[in-house]
Amino acid sequence: MKLLININAPCPCGSGKKYKKCCMKRDVDFKDFYLKRYRIRLKSQEDVEKIKEAGKIALGALDLVERHIRPGITTEFIDRLVHEFIVKHGAIPAPLNYKGFPKSVCVSVNDEICHGIPKDRILLEGDIVNVDVTPILDGYYADTSKTFCVGEVGDDALKIVNVARECLKRGISMVRPGNTIGDIGWAIQKYAESQGCSVVREFVGHGVGFEFHEPPQVPHYGKRGKGIVLIPGMVFTIEPMINLGGKEIRILED
Repeated sequence: MKLLININAPCPCGSGKKYKKCCMKRDVDFKDFYLKRYRIRLKSQEDVEKIKEAGKIALGALDLVERHIRPGITTEFIDRLVHEFIVKHGAIPAPLNYKGFPKSVCVSVNDEICHGIPKDRILLEGDIVNVDVTPILDGYYADTSKTFCVGEVGDDALKIVNVARECLKRGISMVRPGNTIGDIGWAIQKYAESQGCSVVREFVGHGVGFEFHEPPQVPHYGKRGKGIVLIPGMVFTIEPMINLGGKEIRILED
């Protein structure tokens, strides 16, 4: 199985050699190799198209939320809005009852890093709110989120939103066959820290498609050239969680 990657890239087998000096001249079944070594299930082009269809529903849900974001609505209202949209389009909200999670969407406000549980909390002018949507369509998962500003927000809030958005762009720019997972984290960490921010370590990106969370883990920090080599067929999320201050967080009981 020949890979469409730079021949001077690190060999995906993990030998530390360049691809051209290692597996390029051998008949290696990388689909089987990645499954056995990393538990990564590579996707076919048909699989990718199915994931994209689920992704269209996720994006549609976020567009709907954007039209309704304003001071005075509750995070519970956002959950209901997204739930109804996903079901209307023939999909299932993956978070609902996932490991006991009681709602259909994660809604995280201000200093909540992620996995906020929708409730009767009222959004106020100046809040920032992240909405994380994961629909399942015909057995395929798509996972995405967006952070919204509620009315006019302060300088610190605007900075963290803009830095996180740029971190995402820089992480995505490193996604190409032959690069590594470490390249993604390195690009994100370098930019975040150059802006006086820090990267949360406890929560990372992850494989997605056949399941809600699959290997590999995709840290938003790291060293260039380190980690699993990216090859065609990998599908994963990049979701940098950035703090204005230190990287430390506190995990609540719920």
